[in-house]
Amino acid sequence: MSSTNTEFQKLVAKLCAASEKNYVNPYSRLEWPDALDRDQWFMSPELISLHGTEAYERLSDSGRQKLSFYEAVNFFSLNIHGEKALVEGLARRLYLVENQLISPYLHHFLDEENKHMVYFGGFCTQYAGGVYPDRKVAFAREYAEGEEDFLFFTKVLIFEEIVDEYNVRMAKDKRLAPIAMDINLIHHQEETRHLAFGRKLVREMFAHHVKEWSEEVLDRVRAYLADYLVATWKEYYNPDAYRDAGLDDPYGTHVRAFAHPACRDHRRSISAKCMNYLLENGILDREPAL
Repeated sequence: MSSTNTEFQKLVAKLCAASEKNYVNPYSRLEWPDALDRDQWFMSPELISLHGTEAYERLSDSGRQKLSFYEAVNFFSLNIHGEKALVEGLARRLYLVENQLISPYLHHFLDEENKHMVYFGGFCTQYAGGVYPDRKVAFAREYAEGEEDFLFFTKVLIFEEIVDEYNVRMAKDKRLAPIAMDINLIHHQEETRHLAFGRKLVREMFAHHVKEWSEEVLDRVRAYLADYLVATWKEYYNPDAYRDAGLDDPYGTHVRAFAHPACRDHRRSISAKCMNYLLENGILDREPAL
């Protein structure tokens, strides 16, 4: 990234200043109701994983709102698990020689992701009795030079691009319970900085490393990221949420929903901005089958 060091330093300084100016105390920012009436929306109906399927059509209005609560719990749980992995990964990368340029902003990144877990975890524990478990499994393997760091930051970007699409839509959806709107709004406001950082960093890392990687490594990187994108989406279709919402055959519902044309269209729509970025920068050479 040596040719763009000055440009990157300016971006890092700008993001650091914005984080300092817009610092939020996570323990005083939100007003937490003692209890929540489940007969209201917690996730926009159009964003519910079953929207457009026969299973959704069979539900009453009350049943759909109950499902929206558990879908919100799943969405917040996914964010907690994603941010736990992000915090661990960022902490390992602080002040490494190759990361000196970005380390000042990594502190803010870490602080803000930790605060996000306070919001998401507060909702799940206070109103749902806990967080849905993380189903991702990591396998140790060997990496080419720069591959592990590139995959880490690109996975972070993919995850946050998808999440932010949900945040943007729900932050302004006045049908939602105020606490759900507020959590989505706060997360989006800080994620805009993370996304600006991630898009620039991933683009520069790829341009730097792709010149050194063999075709075998490049194919492996692309296959890994395509698989990660699909695996991330599958977690939005959570049988545990369906079971808690009272749906019959929760695992079968998961399988049928993921394969449903309406759900495929939804995933493609939400992923469009992220997909365009990956394709335009050559990180992926084809669109994965979502």
